Amino acid sequence: MIRSARCEEAFLNISIPPLVLLAMVAAGCSTATGPTPASAPAAPARAAQTEKSLPKGTLDPREAQARVHLEVGRAAIARGDMAAATILLREALRWEPELVEARESLARALYGMGDLDAALDELRGLLRQRPDAVQARLTLATVLMARQDWSSARTELEAVLRQQPDLVQAHYNLGAVLYAMRDLNGAIHAYRRGLTHSPNHPDVRYNLALLLTVAHRGAEATPEFLVAAQAGHARAQYFAGMAYARGFGVDRDLSLAITWWSRAAERDVGEAQTVLRDLRQTALGRSGRTPTERQAAEQAFRDHRLALWNEFPELARAGADDTVGAALLRQGRGREAVRMLIREASAFSEPAQGLLESLYDHGVQGQLPAHDPRILEYFKTAADEGLVRPRITLARFYAAGLGVPKDMARAIDLLKATPHEDAQRLLQELSAAGEAVPVPTRP
Repeated sequence: MIRSARCEEAFLNISIPPLVLLAMVAAGCSTATGPTPASAPAAPARAAQTEKSLPKGTLDPREAQARVHLEVGRAAIARGDMAAATILLREALRWEPELVEARESLARALYGMGDLDAALDELRGLLRQRPDAVQARLTLATVLMARQDWSSARTELEAVLRQQPDLVQAHYNLGAVLYAMRDLNGAIHAYRRGLTHSPNHPDVRYNLALLLTVAHRGAEATPEFLVAAQAGHARAQYFAGMAYARGFGVDRDLSLAITWWSRAAERDVGEAQTVLRDLRQTALGRSGRTPTERQAAEQAFRDHRLALWNEFPELARAGADDTVGAALLRQGRGREAVRMLIREASAFSEPAQGLLESLYDHGVQGQLPAHDPRILEYFKTAADEGLVRPRITLARFYAAGLGVPKDMARAIDLLKATPHEDAQRLLQELSAAGEAVPVPTRP
């Protein structure tokens, strides 16, 4: 997908400098650097093992040998072992020089190793013999894109689409090429054509939304971000949150913004994690915002916690202090419970924080082991943000070595930096008892 910060800045109303060229990699071609060639000699042995599993007498013996090596070579590409793949695929071509799939796969392996010239040679040689080889031509376009030869890549992609108009990957790549050539309207059109063949393709919708934003067509962009977000596209979820936070194409709703940012943050979108942290600081009155903004943030987090119940209509709520995570736990859905408890605790739910602490200490037999790393990461993040209860809890973990290396100095530092009577009480207990740390019980 397009990873242009310049595109994304447009959504945040930041001025966009002149467009820059983008080196794009198509989804079907791995760029992973595989193991060193030292790992390759075992590959022919794997090919020999695979050969035994093929039906006898179904192929010409030379073609059968070639296809065995092709199969194992493709498997090597899939796991990122490009050095082994090139050996296997060259062996396939030794047995059957006209095997199109082997030559195209060899080009992909060479491309994955960064040898673009050799990949181009393989693909152009193949296409001279088989101009109708659509996948090979698509791979050729990908290599040309990596070389930033946009004009040649465009020619190849247009040829692919004349042969196979419904090939979404070709529309997707063409949109990237046209954007790099500064043909913004052409790129938008290419993505729209791709969506006519695959309406639920989240990457295409996300890129379309970015380009509509760059084109100052925000009213069209927001629905595309929302569709991609609903399909699970993590960065689209971040921008859906921005849309609701700022009222771009939708009614402003800070609670919904938190919902989308939380989903993106769970997928390690750094910007979503940052904006949620900043909003929590606003709710805590630590960011220099106005009292009105603080109240709005506090209310948004409360509304968000209530809205989480809507994601699980099958759950029964047991009282005003009940949490979604606790309800999931009662149904034996431990992994889901931890994820939702972290969401709730991150939205200032004290019951969720307390239950997470108990789960970390003891786990739940048959559902969760003690010392779940997800819970530890939550307490580390919350402690870094200055939340009192998580700082005290994390200090206890370090003092007792609960799921972490025992570190009394770190525990004491956390407590000394926490001006709260509970923190000072635990600090005194640590000082009086040496390294013994009381483990609190919770209802």
